[in-house]
Amino acid sequence: MNALPPVRPEYERELAPLGDLVIERDLSVAQRVWQQGWVRKLSILLLLALIWEIAARVQNNDLLLPSFIDTARAFGEGLLSGELLDKVWISLKVLVKGYVIGIVLAFVLTTLAVSTQFGRDLLSTLTSMLNPLPAIALLPLALLWFGLGENSLIFVLVHSVLWALALNTYAGFLGVSETLRMGGRNYGLRGLRYVLLILVPAALPSILAGLKIGWAFAWRTLIAAELVFGASSGRGGLGWYIFQNRNELYTDKVFAGLAAVILIGLVVENLVFDSLERVTVKRWGMQR
Repeated sequence: MNALPPVRPEYERELAPLGDLVIERDLSVAQRVWQQGWVRKLSILLLLALIWEIAARVQNNDLLLPSFIDTARAFGEGLLSGELLDKVWISLKVLVKGYVIGIVLAFVLTTLAVSTQFGRDLLSTLTSMLNPLPAIALLPLALLWFGLGENSLIFVLVHSVLWALALNTYAGFLGVSETLRMGGRNYGLRGLRYVLLILVPAALPSILAGLKIGWAFAWRTLIAAELVFGASSGRGGLGWYIFQNRNELYTDKVFAGLAAVILIGLVVENLVFDSLERVTVKRWGMQR
């Protein structure tokens, strides 16, 4: 009895020639401009500004909702006087310190987790305990331990960055293919060199996602913490600028401070992280 399946005869299908079909299509100048991502995003921002201006004029109460033009004027005056720039600088200095410390601690924890069973149990236990805990809830404890100063803000920033980045990095490490792992071991890589040369490049999309999430958590935590910190100490960065002007009923300056928060977020997302992704994971074909 023949157990082999029947073999289908091979055949070749002739395709009709394309003839005079035009494959490339010429785009107009307007279509080429619209293909640019920054043009589409700028159009969305202009549309939102127009809606804001119309809503403010209909509402007609500057104390509740100043117009976009008044807010832009307050924003420009804040920049020219240097007051807004000083507050932004104070906030960014604290943010960078907390962000860098959080990255270093997350890297240490995940390296320990992929190297030892104790590290895996430690990371799992700590993230289960502390990741759901809002960073701003730790600010009273931070003020008690570190007093009124940068150290309190840095403490809550580290908490907001550390767990999100550690979880993403560890998930990225776990997703590295066994082929790459075996290749690294065959080259004699162990310990930190194995992590840096094999795991980190292979898990870079997850690490970048963790960095973006950690940045967003840290930025919003810092602004919220500065409201409390500034109210306690009478000074602070951008959050304190918003809180102080709200108390003095300068609503246009409050919106100017919020606009500064949004603009910094847009710049970091679209310039820093997008550029980083473009020269690494997208260039290497790891991300579309």
